[in-house]
Amino acid sequence: MTHLPNQWLLRTALILLLIVPVTTYAAKPVAVRRADVIIYGGTCAAVTAAVQVKKMGKSVLVVSPDKHLGGLSAGGLGFTDTGNKEVIGGLSREFYQRLYQHYQQDSSWKWQKREEYGNKGQGTPAIDGNSRTMWIFEPHAAEKIFEDLVKENAITVYRNEWLDRSAKGVTKKAGAITSFRTLSGQVYEGKMFIDVTYEGDLMAAAGVKYHVGREANSVYGETWNGVQPNVFQHGHYFKTNISPYKTPGDPKSGLLPEIATSGPGEKGAGDNKIQAYCFRMCFSNNPDNRVPFPKPANYDPARYELLGRVFDSGWRETFQKFDPIPNRKTDTNNHGPFSSDYIGKNYDYPDATYERRKEIIRDHQLYQQGLLYFMANDPRVPEDVRKDMAQWGLAKDEFTDNNNWPHQIYVREARRMRGVFVMKEADALGQTNVPDPIGMGSYALDAHNAQRYVRSDGFVQNEGDIGVHPKQPYSIAYGSILPKESECKNLLVPVCVSSSHIAYGSIRMEPVFMILGQSAATAAVLSIDNNVSPQQLPYAKLRDVLLKDRQRLTL
Repeated sequence: MTHLPNQWLLRTALILLLIVPVTTYAAKPVAVRRADVIIYGGTCAAVTAAVQVKKMGKSVLVVSPDKHLGGLSAGGLGFTDTGNKEVIGGLSREFYQRLYQHYQQDSSWKWQKREEYGNKGQGTPAIDGNSRTMWIFEPHAAEKIFEDLVKENAITVYRNEWLDRSAKGVTKKAGAITSFRTLSGQVYEGKMFIDVTYEGDLMAAAGVKYHVGREANSVYGETWNGVQPNVFQHGHYFKTNISPYKTPGDPKSGLLPEIATSGPGEKGAGDNKIQAYCFRMCFSNNPDNRVPFPKPANYDPARYELLGRVFDSGWRETFQKFDPIPNRKTDTNNHGPFSSDYIGKNYDYPDATYERRKEIIRDHQLYQQGLLYFMANDPRVPEDVRKDMAQWGLAKDEFTDNNNWPHQIYVREARRMRGVFVMKEADALGQTNVPDPIGMGSYALDAHNAQRYVRSDGFVQNEGDIGVHPKQPYSIAYGSILPKESECKNLLVPVCVSSSHIAYGSIRMEPVFMILGQSAATAAVLSIDNNVSPQQLPYAKLRDVLLKDRQRLTL
C-alpha cells in the first residue's frame, strides 16, 4: 500500500501526456525577403545589374557573400584591360566616367600631383579628356563609386550572405527558381534571378549544366583551346634551360617546390586544369604610405629557389608589370616564368566547398606573401632586385580592414555555363556574326599558365599561356548568358557565361562583366513585363532598350 501514491502519480502523468499537447519550441521563423529580381554576388556586374533593375522601375535585392562590392574592379585590378574602349558603353562606361570626375578633384591626389602621374594606360590613355573617362584607378576609388551607385539608387544589399549550396538551398517549381536560402537561414524569393559570382554557385545549385577546365580543340573546332605545350605568346615562360631538381641536373634529388610531377598532356587535348589565380597587388613607393612586405607564417625560402635560378640566368623583367596607378601606387600583376600566379594550385576551386575555397585562397596568399618577402629580403635574390624592391611596400591606405591585402583573389576562370549559345574562339576573334548581341568585347584571347612541368629533356617549363588578338571587336550573344530553358526558366548568368575556355580568356574582362550585368538585368525586367521566360523574350524588345541605354552591340 505504501507504493500506491507513487503509482497513482505515475498513472496520472501518463494520462496527462496523452490528453494534453506537449509544448514545443519551434526554431526561429525563417525570414523571407522578396523582390522582383534577386542578384546573387558582389562583383562589378552585381552593381550594374542592380542599378539597371532600379532604373527600369522594378524592385531588386543584392545578396552578396562579399563584404566589399566590386570584385576585382575594387580589389586591385586598376590597370583596366580595355581592349578597344569604344565598345564599352552603358553603365560600364559611366563607371569609368565617374572615375574621371573623381580624379578631376585635387583632393583625390593625396600622394602625387596630377601632372606627375603621366597618362599611360593599357592600349589607351589613362585619363581620356575627350571621352571624359579614366581607365586607371586606385582600389578604394573604385569601391567608393560602386557604393555611391548603390546609395544613389537606394539599392538594398545584404552582405556576408552565402548561398546554401546543399540540395535544400535552391527551391524550384516548374523549372524556375522560386527562392534560395543562405547559410544564415534567410530566404530570398523573386521572379527573376541573376548569378553574378565569379564561381557560378547559384547557377550550379539551380541544376544548370556547366564545364570546368579546358575543352579539347576538337569539341568546338578551335585552335588555342586545350593543352598548348611550347606555345609562348607572352613572357611568362622559362626562356633558358633551368633545372627543376633540388640538386641541379639530378632527378634523384627530387623536384623543387611548385612543379608538377606529371607531363603536360597531348597538344590540343582537353583536361580539368584552369588558368592560374593570383592577387592583383596594390603597392606604394611613398615612404609615408608604404607598409613593408610582411613575413608570412611558415615562410620557407626554398619554395622560391626556382625564381633564384631564373635570376641566375640573367632574367631581369621583375618590374615590368608594376603598372602605375594614381598616387604613386601600382596594379602589380604576374609577369615572367615564376611570379605571382600560383600555377596548378586552383584546379578544385570551382566546385570546392566554402571551407576548401578558403584554404585555397589562404594558400595563395601565403605563397604570394612569401614571394614578396623573398624578393625584398633574401640574399638568394640579386642585390639590384632587392634594392629596387626595397622602394615598394603594400599601400597603407588600401584594403585597410584586411592588413592592406586585397580582399578578392583573381578568379580568372571557374565554372562556365553550357547555355543556349556557346561563345567560341572564332566568335571572340571577331570572325563571325553572333546571334542577338547584348554587348561587345575586344580584348585578346588571354589565358594564363595552367601547369608547370618537367620537359622530356629534363628542364622546367610552363604551359597554358595564350595571347591571341582578335582582328576586330566582337559581339557577345544573348544566348551566352541564358541557361537552356529546360534547365532553368528565370536565371541569367552574365559572369560565368556560356563559353569555351579560350573564348572566355577574352570575355572575362571587368568592363565586359559590367556590360553583361546591365544587359542581363534589362532582359530580366523585360521578361517580367512581358510575362515570358528570358529564353522566350523577343530579342527586338531587348535590343531597343539596350540601344536606348547606350550599350554597344555591334561594330
